[in-house]
Amino acid sequence: MDYVLQTNELTKNYGGINVVDKVSLNIKKGEIYGFVGKNGAGKTTFIRLILGLAEATSGSFKLLGDDNVQNARKKTGSLIESPSLYTNMTAYENLDLYCTMLNADKKSIDEILKVVGLSDTGKKKAKDFSLGMKQRLGIAMALVGDPEFIILDEPINGLDPTGIIEIRELILNLKNNYGKTIFISSHILGELEKIATCYGIISRGKLIEEITAEELAEKCGTQTIVQTDNPQKATEIISSMLKNANISFATDGAIILDNKVENIGELTNKLFQSGIVVKGISTQENSAESYFVKKMEGM
Repeated sequence: MDYVLQTNELTKNYGGINVVDKVSLNIKKGEIYGFVGKNGAGKTTFIRLILGLAEATSGSFKLLGDDNVQNARKKTGSLIESPSLYTNMTAYENLDLYCTMLNADKKSIDEILKVVGLSDTGKKKAKDFSLGMKQRLGIAMALVGDPEFIILDEPINGLDPTGIIEIRELILNLKNNYGKTIFISSHILGELEKIATCYGIISRGKLIEEITAEELAEKCGTQTIVQTDNPQKATEIISSMLKNANISFATDGAIILDNKVENIGELTNKLFQSGIVVKGISTQENSAESYFVKKMEGM
């Protein structure tokens, strides 16, 4: 299996605090990997370590399967926080200058501008761009040199709904039509859910979990919560009625079924006939956002 990034207990310590704390993650080729965490969780510091903008305190990583990290970074494009643009230049001029800095082929500039939706900006200066256009130009700069791996740090932060949709469609296009592997750090969970194929959840510098979009979907269905005066006996009855039920327990002893019970009346009646007092039955929709929040808060 091809990986574009593998880290092994990567750590960065600032002032005695591990801002990135023994993070071991794996990003497969062709994925859109959503790096999820609150502001200050360590997302940007982790990215800076990968790009060589900061030096790790300990741990190691392999980039694009190459032990020569410096060489692999030449095949990696990035947008860290807000793009560094020359505001008195056009989109084309910004890319032309960036190609010169990277010694990259300038013949690709027109194609890159087309990909990011800026081919019609002409002589318009970057200072007159909307925030969404500036972000797309930043992504265009990340595409210079035709990188295999693209790292985007909070690419939709501060954008209006139209700008968010444009960036989302651009990212999907880069994956589906250009074969790029994309790593996106964000705290806007609802948007990541629409594009990511895999997630890494980080909290206080630690990688809490890696989970695929398919696994997340299985965990985020409708739950049925049953509160009784005898959870143990109630669980036995529920298990006999619902053969494939996935049962867990809340901290207050409530029974949690990882699906929606279609005939609540029948279940309640069966428990009542067995001498069990049913204190309450309710259904609860578990969104990906609530799942992430619980993980980040250690619940």
